[in-house]
Amino acid sequence: MSIDHVLFVGFGGPERPEDVRPFLEEVTRGARVPAARLDAVAQHYPLTGGASPYNAHTRRLVDAVAQRLAAQGVRLPVFVGMRNWHPFLRDVLARIRQQGLTHGVAFVLAPHRCEASFGKYLRSVEEARASAGGALQPYSYIGAWHEAPGFIEAQAAQVSRELDRLPAADRKASHLLFCAHSIPVEMAGGSRYAEEFDASSRLVARRLEHASWSLAYQSRSGDPRQPWLEPAVGEELARLASSSVRRVVLVPIGFLSDHTEVLYDLDIEAREQAGRLGLGFHRASSVMDHPAFVEMIVERLCARVSSTLGSSALPRKS
Repeated sequence: MSIDHVLFVGFGGPERPEDVRPFLEEVTRGARVPAARLDAVAQHYPLTGGASPYNAHTRRLVDAVAQRLAAQGVRLPVFVGMRNWHPFLRDVLARIRQQGLTHGVAFVLAPHRCEASFGKYLRSVEEARASAGGALQPYSYIGAWHEAPGFIEAQAAQVSRELDRLPAADRKASHLLFCAHSIPVEMAGGSRYAEEFDASSRLVARRLEHASWSLAYQSRSGDPRQPWLEPAVGEELARLASSSVRRVVLVPIGFLSDHTEVLYDLDIEAREQAGRLGLGFHRASSVMDHPAFVEMIVERLCARVSSTLGSSALPRKS
């Protein structure tokens, strides 16, 4: 059967201040996280705009993809479903079923794959599909794209834009610190998450011909007795400050948009620590809806749609 719709699968984020605490409770459901910890995390949101820009950023990216698909003659309905907040996957897939759509291709909005960033998303989609009932078939998924030229080009362009703001003498002397969300070491052992993070970062640094770079992990949560991937951003900043590095550019390559974990953990916490350490601090944007990233997604979707319709089903590019 041919593909009749596209589904983007995201994390979700609260769009109003009053939704922050219910959102955090949804994210941590079943994890027995102390109320005090939720209260502490909730305090990050007033410092970064009151809510999360995640959903707005995601809509902007998906709208750009939908427009490019339509421009190429691929006029499929495009939906966005979130795992942890509105629009919840269960509601979106119920709407998809009501429209009589049955065969979809899905794109998970996470560049590096592990149980937390990919496996849970697939299970959430399957649970929502089962809940929707009807003839909605299992989704096919776009394959790994952490080394895709369009993704690398987009992230490199965002870093270059930040470097261009510096005096010429400081650009090459700056150290690029690539950041991704930390995960438990045990979880990492069952995936290629760390390797994919390293591969993406290495390709961006190579594209920029920038020799001084390293990796660090941010946004750790959970049981403090459980080992998580290291070094933490703060630890790496301290190490860099003790060496010859005097200026860092943080690159949140593990994230696709500048949402709360980037805005608070990097722009506030990491910036403050860099200041205490005497490091010049700069932060590049995530890929957001950069045209090269949008085009990469469109190409992957067009290839999947074409494979189900036949090689002559899609119009040629003009």
